[in-house]
Amino acid sequence: MKKILIIGDSCKDIYTYCDVKRLSPEKPVPVLEVDHIEEMPGMAMNVYRNVCHMMPKKKVDIITNNNWKSITKNRFVDQKSNHMFSRVDTPQFVDRVDVFELKLEDYEYVIISDYDKGFIYWDDIEWICSRHSSVFLDTKKELDTWAFDAKYIKINNFEAERSCIMVEHLGEKVIQTCGSDGVFWNGDLFPVKDKVETLDVSGAGDTFLAALVVRYSQDKKIASSIKYANRQASKVVSKRGTSVPD
Repeated sequence: MKKILIIGDSCKDIYTYCDVKRLSPEKPVPVLEVDHIEEMPGMAMNVYRNVCHMMPKKKVDIITNNNWKSITKNRFVDQKSNHMFSRVDTPQFVDRVDVFELKLEDYEYVIISDYDKGFIYWDDIEWICSRHSSVFLDTKKELDTWAFDAKYIKINNFEAERSCIMVEHLGEKVIQTCGSDGVFWNGDLFPVKDKVETLDVSGAGDTFLAALVVRYSQDKKIASSIKYANRQASKVVSKRGTSVPD
């Protein structure tokens, strides 16, 4: 049985849950009293975590930056209201992946989760897509001709607007997530059927990408895969922190 490969940059997501009981006497800002801290893998590692959760019997490999645990996104959150006061990032240099060492023939599907931190360049993505027929791409880079050979490309509303000309040329390869409105693909809107109270959208795109590939690997139908991914993403936004669906 062939495997799934995930390539991309990763970090550690930190959620610092706080109580807010007073304002600072120096400035009119809240004083945060830390209640507890939760840590979990983020970015490409979160895609990997979700795929493994949904397909526990499937062999899944990940290629990511070795220093991902020292690259953090620390969110300070009021544990009662779930309001996020601030996010403090600690970025570090990320070594570029050597794509020429990849044995792509060992994999049924390749997922590229590119947060554009320097781990994978546009020409690396082009090289992978030109040598593998089933690449699912999620990138923070502005799209260009190097993305033409990807099987499907997941983007959000901002990314679609920024790359609007290329989106037209890419056609049905593009799967556009539209937040609570659902997903737009090939001229059709796939609405979110099960409306939930949104607590935290962090990592929802990772869950959508993972679920999209998981279902597509089972039935090879992109429309049903989008519907399934929609449902799984709606489950994680009803939870706090970066998570996997129940």
